[in-house]
Amino acid sequence: MGEHSKALEFHEKAHEIYEKALPPDHSYLALSYNNIGEAHHHMGNYSKALECYQEAFEIRKKALSVNHPDLATCYNNIGLVYSNMGVYSKAIEFHEKAHKIYEQVLPLDHPYLATNYNNIGEVYHHMGNYSKALEFYEKALKIRANALSPNHPDLATSYNNIGLVNNYMGDYSSALDFLDRAHKIKEKALPPNHPDMATSYSNIGLTYNNMGDYSKALEFYEEAFKIRANTLPPNHSDLATSYNNIGLAYNNMGVYSKALEFHEKAHKIYEQVLPPDHPYLATNYNNIGLAYNNIGEHSKALEFYEKSHEIQEKSLSGNHPDLALSYNNIGE
Repeated sequence: MGEHSKALEFHEKAHEIYEKALPPDHSYLALSYNNIGEAHHHMGNYSKALECYQEAFEIRKKALSVNHPDLATCYNNIGLVYSNMGVYSKAIEFHEKAHKIYEQVLPLDHPYLATNYNNIGEVYHHMGNYSKALEFYEKALKIRANALSPNHPDLATSYNNIGLVNNYMGDYSSALDFLDRAHKIKEKALPPNHPDMATSYSNIGLTYNNMGDYSKALEFYEEAFKIRANTLPPNHSDLATSYNNIGLAYNNMGVYSKALEFHEKAHKIYEQVLPPDHPYLATNYNNIGLAYNNIGEHSKALEFYEKSHEIQEKSLSGNHPDLALSYNNIGE
């Protein structure tokens, strides 16, 4: 976290100078907005990041040709923020705009195209369209396996994402295989407290959780939490994800009071940093409901299930698996 806040401080100092010394449509100003946006993005300040990325885009679209790669970078960054904000239709729209440019100006095996395929796959993943997500993740992997060294972090990203989608599709042994490949690369390439290491631990934990090995899942979730607690601001959504995962493990182990405690910690963060109709909030309400249901407070559980359902009806497609789960919980 200190890294990104320090970066933000320096990018803002540079920006102040550029604003005084350069015309308002200068390419250095666009780059400056982009850098400030990236720092906010890493810190979880998504609305601020979006604002900066849009400023960069406004300058670049006036100065550059319609198929310039820097314009594709703008579309890509805006798409990533929309994805983090849970606005998936917008995210797809911007990633596809980036894709059209990359297809025109880059060779078909260029790493930027792989990143773009990966980003589109991630949005489909969030939308619950796992087969479509896998299709795009595999396109990304094909390029990366040919273009990158075998221990490149982007290759780890591909293995990680394919592992995750296999997990959601119920193929746990394949999921663990891909997640383990990703983890081995990250161990070699990254410092032990890097946020991507936390993601790796978290995803392996999720797979063990789905396999029913809850104590093993908790062990990996706690490793992820240690890294995030030391490297992220206290209201970062990834920290909330850790609280949420630890809560689920405790719930599955029958320690319901602990489960509720961690889900409520997650909720405090999500309320601060996410829009009120974000799918992560729906998941969180559902998990709080589950904990109340398990301690026998059924009316309280129903209240949270209904809050979850209300968000999911607005933000998810009609055939998303989470919506089915929501109907099921209310029915119980």
